[in-house]
Amino acid sequence: MKPPNYYAGLTLDRGSMLRRDAALMEALLARPTTRLVPVWRTRNLFAAANEPAARTLEAPALAGVEGLRVYLGSEDGVAYFAFDLSRMEEAEAQAVAGGTFADLRSVNPSLDRRDGGLLAYARGLVHWHNRHGFCGVCGAATTTSAGGHVRVCTSESCKAEHFPRTDPAVIMLVTHGDRCLLARSARWPTIPMHSTLAGFVEPGESLEDAVAREVKEEVGVDVVNVRYHSSQPWPFPASIMLGFTAEARGTDITLDDEEIVSAGWFDRGFLRREHHPDEFRMPRIDSIARRLIEDWIDGQ
Repeated sequence: MKPPNYYAGLTLDRGSMLRRDAALMEALLARPTTRLVPVWRTRNLFAAANEPAARTLEAPALAGVEGLRVYLGSEDGVAYFAFDLSRMEEAEAQAVAGGTFADLRSVNPSLDRRDGGLLAYARGLVHWHNRHGFCGVCGAATTTSAGGHVRVCTSESCKAEHFPRTDPAVIMLVTHGDRCLLARSARWPTIPMHSTLAGFVEPGESLEDAVAREVKEEVGVDVVNVRYHSSQPWPFPASIMLGFTAEARGTDITLDDEEIVSAGWFDRGFLRREHHPDEFRMPRIDSIARRLIEDWIDGQ
């Protein structure tokens, strides 16, 4: 078996039952072994800009520093909390944390897989908190509960509970015989990266239906034999990527110019090359898109 996709397979015990005990959460934050995982806006903390090593901090040493703490879980007797420093300016946050804040994707895949999963988890929860300070039902302010895994409306007439959200997105490798379909996204018109197709699942839609719809919309290809492959947390900002393979009925391509710059069929021999033309780049090595392609190349 290959290892899990990047950001997946985190062995932390999330302790969902423990989150409800506010006194325990406070006690854990005072424990000398407890570690904080700092997040500044959408960035994680590293020892240095050119050193892909995750940096965590001793929780008691920063007890007087303002910032939301969110319980992530425990492992080997050590509790971990995400630590939100987003209200500070970057220089102040870096001085407090004693490191450098950087986009997680800029250091992976050189980062240890376990650290990558931990940082992605912390990033996703902090992002959710920073965008749900007010109730989506009545508009009143919300406050945190359950170790930071619930936000509760403060209005006495509402008191709605809000939970961290994850947006499901399908990502699929479409094949026809010994070729697969890869495309360039219009979101990065100057980057020659060719990747699998992907899109968000719509309300009232199965995952298989979403795969067929997205492929038809983006490149005009009908697919059959949609099969699940694997999944990957993708908190950039708040998604879960659900990987599939599918077989194309034909090879004619009709582009959705708003979504796709170009698309084409590529064989295994071309994709196996160590060096590709300047106008072609494979997906990021930490992405499930790359995993789908490499598994197909290997015949898996």
